[in-house]
Amino acid sequence: MARSAPSLSSFVAGEISPRLEGRVELDKYRQGAAELLNMVVHPHGGASRRPGTEFIGEIKSSSVKGRLIPFQFKTTDTYILEFGDSVMRVIRDGSYVLDTAKNITAATQASPGVLTSNSHGFSNGDEIFISSVAGMTELNGRNYLVTGKTTNTFQLTDLFGTAINTSGFSAYSSGGTAEEIFEVASPYPESALPDLRFVQSADTMYLVHPSYAPRKLTRSGHTSWTFTEITFTDGPYLDANTTATTLNPGATSGTGVALVASADTFAATDVGRLVSLHSGNATITAFTDAQNVAVTINATLSASTATDAWALGAFSGTTGFPSTVTFFEQRLIFAATTNEPQSIFFSKSGDYENFTAGTNDNDAIIYQIASNQVNSIRYLSATRVLTIGTSGGEYVLTTTNDGPVTPTNAQIRKYSNYGSASLEPVQVADVTLFLQRAKRKLREFRYAGEINTSGYAAADMTILAEHITEGTMLDMAYQQEPDSIVWMVRGDGVLIGMTYRREEEVVAWHQHKIGGTYTGTHESLASATYAYGMVEIIASLPTEAGEDELYMIVKRTINSVTKRYVERLKAFDFGAAATGAFFVDSGLAYAGSAATSLSGLYHLTGQTVSVLANGATHTDETVASGGVSLDVSATTAAIGLPFTSRLQTLRLEAGSVDGTSQGKLKRIHSITLRLHKTVGVEVGSGTSDVDRIPFRDSSMAMGTAV
Repeated sequence: MARSAPSLSSFVAGEISPRLEGRVELDKYRQGAAELLNMVVHPHGGASRRPGTEFIGEIKSSSVKGRLIPFQFKTTDTYILEFGDSVMRVIRDGSYVLDTAKNITAATQASPGVLTSNSHGFSNGDEIFISSVAGMTELNGRNYLVTGKTTNTFQLTDLFGTAINTSGFSAYSSGGTAEEIFEVASPYPESALPDLRFVQSADTMYLVHPSYAPRKLTRSGHTSWTFTEITFTDGPYLDANTTATTLNPGATSGTGVALVASADTFAATDVGRLVSLHSGNATITAFTDAQNVAVTINATLSASTATDAWALGAFSGTTGFPSTVTFFEQRLIFAATTNEPQSIFFSKSGDYENFTAGTNDNDAIIYQIASNQVNSIRYLSATRVLTIGTSGGEYVLTTTNDGPVTPTNAQIRKYSNYGSASLEPVQVADVTLFLQRAKRKLREFRYAGEINTSGYAAADMTILAEHITEGTMLDMAYQQEPDSIVWMVRGDGVLIGMTYRREEEVVAWHQHKIGGTYTGTHESLASATYAYGMVEIIASLPTEAGEDELYMIVKRTINSVTKRYVERLKAFDFGAAATGAFFVDSGLAYAGSAATSLSGLYHLTGQTVSVLANGATHTDETVASGGVSLDVSATTAAIGLPFTSRLQTLRLEAGSVDGTSQGKLKRIHSITLRLHKTVGVEVGSGTSDVDRIPFRDSSMAMGTAV
């Protein structure tokens, strides 16, 4: 039998579809893999085990599917906003932002224990964090739920609702604080969260939803956030009235002014809607009937007489509100109301809340896409150009003179007919990556030639790995650092990654199953027990530290209860020492004096966890009373749910005198692996036939890292 030595030096093609296993002539075949599970492909060609996820906290209510939104005021002030059912919480530097600390003055040794804090202001069910207690130190460093509260006292439960028995704790000595997790009332219920869209400028975020008036979220401090409904200076408006119907205002200024129509014009859902007439405008504040409303005059009217020259605001509960928003060339842009699904509304240049239309270069613009079908706008993507994705195709805003957008030179051209899903795309440099209408194909919309010739193209990024995105995609995020990865959430709760470097032609798909188990239904999946945690939502946050942070909400069954936890993917670069490795999910890290008992794991009560102690693998342990006991003392440890990483190569292709070697008998004589920062690996022809490559021997102490 002839001997050959095929070499696999790169995996930059990622996980390849099983439908391509016979395509040995493709260059991508020699750069791909049959499986990349919990493995990340790097642009340099290699693949490594993904880092684990760090436990941040349980969301406000695990019975609610939440939403994560990044907020970046500046590189040193970045936040993740956790939206729940009509509530918002704030995460900063990997921890929930806490409200004003309340001093603890006493704590009883009882079942349940009672804590004293004069005029604490807590309510039953509030989540608090306790620290700095002297004597009864067992209370410190963990989150609780308040119960049994009085004006000056309260009791505690853990996050599973079990009362805290302090009878076995050390006696309270002095001090300590209780801090409630900071919360803000949100205008958005759980049902609205999937369709919430946003764009940010400095300390202000604009949010839109087709069923809610556009709002601003303003930050002025870590615990100072305010939602306000946008009060537009003027506009935008629908087309001016062309009928004989007149509007007659009772005054030219003031509040509670009567506005009477000569025919049925108004609806109860018009409250809050703008009306333009007599060179001014007003806001409808009360509805009497279809011909009579009360208004507040915003801009003084020139007359108080009946006029047929009027227009109603484009945004209202009657016509619907914008469903997408972005900034482009110093303009705030809304698009796609219920009644105007193809309309785009541009603010005045530099005046984001003024939509006064005109013909001056800085005036507001209303543009309606002309097409043979009514295809709703699904997204606006501002890169070098403004890309507009609709349910029927993809468009680009251009100008007739290649200059800034003005009311007289704006034009929108269609460049592809694939149709876009109702999901926010991601921007990578000047490329927009969007999901096709069925949410299965990821397309790359980019400039592909001169604007008047080739124009723009929308290549299919899943063509070599269609199995990866089989099923509905639910969310997307882009992690620029360290390796430029587009992350997606699949309908079955699996996290999907695509390492993407256009300049090096790197498009490498990989998939990740987060540690844990879930029992129940998920999206369209039948009720069953799934051997991994269900990722539901993701968000990426740039940081000053060098690596962007990927946050996620993961749903698991913990101690027979469904829990939703916010977790953060740990850094890819854990340093030169093995003690910095973090290959557990929903985990916590320990660094301190030598210890054999590690606590703080209350969120994993009853779970079997993996332990990396001093950089070495420890036997698995079961969490009891919020902690684990180690066989050897450790100064560093990572503790959390285990996960398996697996890389399976494609069938080796060495060629033969009569063509491909596929289908021919082969004997593998030896395997050479190049490893980097690795302390363990198993190799074999299949998952049931693997050999462990020894990295330690019996002379090495368990507590010694290799």
